[in-house]
Amino acid sequence: MAVFPWHSRNRNYKAEFASCRLEAVPLEFGDYHPLKPITKFSSQVTESKTKKVNRKGSTSSTSSSSSSSVVDPLSSVLDGTDPLSMFAATADPAALAAAMDSSRRKRDRDDNSVVGSDFEPWTNKRGEILARYTTTEKLSINLFMGSEKGKAGTATLAMSEKVRTRLEELDDFEEGSQKELLNLTQQDYVNRIEELNQSLKDAWASDQKVKALKIVIQCSKLLSDTSVIQFYPSKFVLITDILDTFGKLVYERIFSMCVDSRSVLPDHFSPENANDTAKETCLNWFFKIASIRELIPRFYVEASILKCNKFLSKTGISECLPRLTCMIRGIGDPLVSVYARAYLCRVGMEVAPHLKETLNKNFFDFLLTFKQIHGDTVQNQLVVQGVELPSYLPLYPPAMDWIFQCISYHAPEALLTEMMERCKKLGNNALLLNSVMSAFRAEFIATRSMDFIGMIKECDESGFPKHLLFRSLGLNLALADPPESDRLQILNEAWKVITKLKNPQDYINCAEVWVEYTCKHFTKREVNTVLADVIKHMTPDRAFEDSYPQLQLIIKKVIAHFHDFSVLFSVEKFLPFLDMFQKESVRVEVCKCIMDAFIKHQQEPTKDPVILNALLHVCKTMHDSVNALTLEDEKRMLSYLINGFIKMVSFGRDFEQQLSFYVESRSMFCNLEPVLVQLIHSVNRLAMETRKVMKGNHSRKTAAFVRACVAYCFITIPSLAGIFTRLNLYLHSGQVALANQCLSQADAFFKAAISLVPEVPKMINIDGKMRPSESFLLEFLCNFFSTLLIVPDHPEHGVLFLVRELLNVIQDYTWEDNSDEKIRIYTCVLHLLSAMSQETYLYHIDKVDSNDSLYGGDSKFLAENNKLCETVMAQILEHLKTLAKDEVKTLEYIKKQSKQPDMTHLTELALRLPLQTRT
Repeated sequence: MAVFPWHSRNRNYKAEFASCRLEAVPLEFGDYHPLKPITKFSSQVTESKTKKVNRKGSTSSTSSSSSSSVVDPLSSVLDGTDPLSMFAATADPAALAAAMDSSRRKRDRDDNSVVGSDFEPWTNKRGEILARYTTTEKLSINLFMGSEKGKAGTATLAMSEKVRTRLEELDDFEEGSQKELLNLTQQDYVNRIEELNQSLKDAWASDQKVKALKIVIQCSKLLSDTSVIQFYPSKFVLITDILDTFGKLVYERIFSMCVDSRSVLPDHFSPENANDTAKETCLNWFFKIASIRELIPRFYVEASILKCNKFLSKTGISECLPRLTCMIRGIGDPLVSVYARAYLCRVGMEVAPHLKETLNKNFFDFLLTFKQIHGDTVQNQLVVQGVELPSYLPLYPPAMDWIFQCISYHAPEALLTEMMERCKKLGNNALLLNSVMSAFRAEFIATRSMDFIGMIKECDESGFPKHLLFRSLGLNLALADPPESDRLQILNEAWKVITKLKNPQDYINCAEVWVEYTCKHFTKREVNTVLADVIKHMTPDRAFEDSYPQLQLIIKKVIAHFHDFSVLFSVEKFLPFLDMFQKESVRVEVCKCIMDAFIKHQQEPTKDPVILNALLHVCKTMHDSVNALTLEDEKRMLSYLINGFIKMVSFGRDFEQQLSFYVESRSMFCNLEPVLVQLIHSVNRLAMETRKVMKGNHSRKTAAFVRACVAYCFITIPSLAGIFTRLNLYLHSGQVALANQCLSQADAFFKAAISLVPEVPKMINIDGKMRPSESFLLEFLCNFFSTLLIVPDHPEHGVLFLVRELLNVIQDYTWEDNSDEKIRIYTCVLHLLSAMSQETYLYHIDKVDSNDSLYGGDSKFLAENNKLCETVMAQILEHLKTLAKDEVKTLEYIKKQSKQPDMTHLTELALRLPLQTRT
């Protein structure tokens, strides 16, 4: 192949830069704006908007033809009238049902929206009750085993006969044979209840409505059984789930009767909108329920379909609620009656939350019968079951708290005053007082804190200890502030009771609540006193090991209120408090909380020795928890927190102290690679700041310090595992050394990077997935070439020594077959060599003479440069020869480009490509 002399064209960088600037065009503000709503559509779209299909298939105009306003086509989803569903409903009854279902879902949302989001729903309490009220005793269920009489031939019976037959079936249920399942474990009991719930749904789906009612009655009867009394709250939850299912099925069945192909019941309908069939069916259900002989199942089943009164009368619900409230007076067991009242309040809040009188009446009736708890009947029952009063009274709070929540929802402050007076008349019963403090708004409770403390002091502690009342008061004071003049007295009164508690669990449950009150209203002195008291109570017999969750909450509350960490760590008992976290996993979580708070709230860099020593200890604890089994996500989180601390440490112009801190950190956090990377970047930044600040002053000392920083990086980089992390840090550190005129150190970094390139694997792990590495290597090498432009040649080595070394490594590297990455790299090398042949380089480093200054355009240097260009060009041409036939259009493209102005140099390239084009 003939050899043609090669040389790069001379470049005028300033002129090229000016020609590449974007042309400034003045912007004229008019009506158009890209974010402005579209206000015009084509005539077809406008026309389609003015018509809609009604349920009989005809079209009618529903809007003007004006297109000045546009309706969001997605907004129709929100009104429950999906046009596609309505259109399909004209031909398909199933589609009509789907449209009805959409309307029902919206109606349900509207009904529920009467009670705001600030009202805690029953579903939130359900899981907590099931988890808390458990038992190891054996349970039993009475199952109906009635006959099948009356079922044959019912299709031919007259309506009056059907009614009589169904009533007989219900009588047969109440009088028929029953089977009692005994010796059930709690899980067996739960499974059986779930089976009954599913049986209810199956019976309803198969149109066996009487069977469904039988199942509901059977389940409701179970709520009169208190044989295993500790399990009663959970039993109530399970049974009322079935009642809720039944109530929903009945309501939706009646509602569906009001929907046909011509109309859909409006969202807020009145009884006049319901047709006769729906009303008759609704009355039939109420008549069936009225025939139930036993009080408890009759009450619960009627309450479950309370909402169905909407089909019969506007005043139906308001009339039924007082009657059902009075019906509960017939339940003799106070525990059974209070849960019945809770259920009535629950359905009442769902269908008529505005009827407050009924809610209040339930509470006042409960107060009148509350003395039954201490009566002979209940006491004898407890003796038989071997249950003490302190174990019996905690069965009431789930029902009482729910009743109080319903009563207190958006209630005036005067109602709280009335409740307090009624509690006083009952002798300040602790159970009632606790429910009052749990239900009413925290602001109301806080303003009466001293009144409540006085009532708590007078309470009878039998069955419900006072420390639980102080805990409830403390929960309110964490949400609302008491009068400022009372705050210290409140704390003293509460802590006098708390500190006397002997049981560690009782103590910590109360202390955890009142720590927040102390942090919120007092100084570090009072907080220190509280922490000291906690340490005193929880250290004996290592009681802290059973209370880690509460101790963690205390730490979180303290750091949430002390954002000044110099104040926080000056609290004498704070670090001793941390020492109670002996379990490593818990200790690490606490340390993570502290570091997260520091990163979030520390606004200014710090060099406070108290903060540094404490947080180094905290970070060391997190680092030392890392082992071979630690997940990568956990390592990333710990590294993020430690790096956040490192970034906030600054000794100002005391650069040597700053470097000493980085040296100490490297030894402490050597197992977390992201931390080491952060330290290297920090040291590089320190070197640059040092040169900038000390410019012209103490130059010899400054140079020595910079070399120490460079040495730190050079020693640390090899300890990193990620190969591209090492490559990029070698390059970055070399650039920093070069910027600080440390030329020999810069050469060492660049040589280390070149020697590392052959070790780059073919595949690397990126976010848990193996990916080819060539694209990452190409990116690194391009950055490397940009740096080599300004690196002066070493006097003891040949011309362009680093460039030659790098080219040898690239040549020997094993590239993927049919890969173009190698040629792209050679193209970048040509860019570098072309830039090196210019009289003045595009960019420089201050006080560093690059090769344009060292050689001054010397012909020998340019000749060496041209030889390298020839070698690189030969490699590129060799690759082009191997292109597949479908790709020989490359030559045609080059010839075409060579005819463009300033592209005549491509003519020479075209002559050197002996490729044959297809003809």
